[in-house]
Amino acid sequence: MRGKGKAPVRELASDSKYGSTNVTKFINYVMEGGKKSTAEKVVYDAFDIINQKTKKDPLEIFDAAVSNVAPEVEVKSRRVGGANYQIPMAVMGNRRTALAYRWLLEAARARKGVPMGQKLAAELMDAANSAGSAFKKREDTYKMAEANRAFAHFAR
Repeated sequence: MRGKGKAPVRELASDSKYGSTNVTKFINYVMEGGKKSTAEKVVYDAFDIINQKTKKDPLEIFDAAVSNVAPEVEVKSRRVGGANYQIPMAVMGNRRTALAYRWLLEAARARKGVPMGQKLAAELMDAANSAGSAFKKREDTYKMAEANRAFAHFAR
């Protein structure tokens, strides 16, 4: 347990190709085993594929995908009087984008048969068009929250 309050939030340097801190953060999520250059290659390949297929700025597609997948509500388990309830809670700030990045990567990695850059590009384009596995995950989360709306009064 920390004795001196919350850990300070470190500033991220913007990425070299697009100058965006969001892309840097996403690259850090893609990275496995400390291989940042490999993660950068995967993300930049995905952005190049998006640019070729849609003829649009890949940053716009990326931002649209993240905003479409980022949840506004989620359910959390809470034990009340011997029973576990799924309580709908609002998702705050950084957790929204963290969940969006996680869900996008999970959905991209679940696709089979092509290199990761292509899988990621396809998932980002689907999410930007309100389709795909990551968007479905968000919709399922909403349905869970809606189904358990009766227990919202347990939230504090």
